[in-house]
Amino acid sequence: MKLYRSALSGHCHRVEMFISLLSLPCEMIDVDLPAGEHKQPEFLQKNFWGEVPVLCDDGATISDSNAILVWLATKHDPDRRWYPNDPWLMAEVQRWLSVAAGKIAFGPNFARLAKVFGKPDVNWEQAEWITKELYAGMNTWLEGRQWLVGDWATIADLACYSFISSSAGGGVPLDEWGNIRKWLNNVEGLDNFQPFMNERAAA
Repeated sequence: MKLYRSALSGHCHRVEMFISLLSLPCEMIDVDLPAGEHKQPEFLQKNFWGEVPVLCDDGATISDSNAILVWLATKHDPDRRWYPNDPWLMAEVQRWLSVAAGKIAFGPNFARLAKVFGKPDVNWEQAEWITKELYAGMNTWLEGRQWLVGDWATIADLACYSFISSSAGGGVPLDEWGNIRKWLNNVEGLDNFQPFMNERAAA
């Protein structure tokens, strides 16, 4: 198994974290994004979008972090705890994968891109507004819950964790969102948890 990644990418981190939680042997291959390695023909053969992460596993090449989470959960978790077979729970997991690809990507992810990386084409005020709207709903949803879906951790929690955990670095601290902070602590308490660049601790 090989994972083409960037250590600064939250999309990559959610996959790396899951690989660690599953205790799977995997070769981590850093892709030099500033040098444009991800746009070179050799990498584009792995993912024509020219984006990380990309997972090569058992002859298959999978791109998109959420798609990789689904692959790993269905192929390497025979008990199907991380991506339950139950239709209702599966639908709920998919709902949060959509949140990760939507509100989280355009909220806390974009806020981080603006504040940490100084991306000039990112509107921080809009990202802040999306983030706060997201957190208000998420904090309510997590009232009385340990996890986003069901009674144990699923790939929904992993997909949503990375960018939210680094929210303070993006200029949107989590002080007023107590249920979200408790949920982050729950994720961080999982066996073989792998932190994301220690940004939360440094913020």
